[in-house]
Amino acid sequence: MPAVLVTAGIALLSLWENPQLPPSIAADDKIAHGLMYMCLAVAWLVPIQVHLRKRKLLLLTYCAVWACVTAYGVLMEMLQRFCTLTRTGEMADVYADAVGALAGLVICLILVLIRRFLTKKKQNTTHSR
Repeated sequence: MPAVLVTAGIALLSLWENPQLPPSIAADDKIAHGLMYMCLAVAWLVPIQVHLRKRKLLLLTYCAVWACVTAYGVLMEMLQRFCTLTRTGEMADVYADAVGALAGLVICLILVLIRRFLTKKKQNTTHSR
């Protein structure tokens, strides 16, 4: 459910008719894009990851989530360009979305590795007693 809410929230923010941002805020806009798509990647990957039992599927799943989240960013930019009056689609935003999604995957991978390390450590202390 959180993934659907994050997805809908990004659509709402992306397609909301608002005035153009001043040039001084342009860099912050890219950071906001990166953070939104990082959250989107994490929101979709965490529930999938919980049910993923085979390590061989991990890389494929990460690549698929990154591709889908990035494609969603492309879709939002296209909709901004062609379906809104005050918004413009930018390739720089797509790049920020893709980098943000990648950052989300890295965060999830780090969490998986920490969880595996702690599980292994717990198993080793249980077996050594």
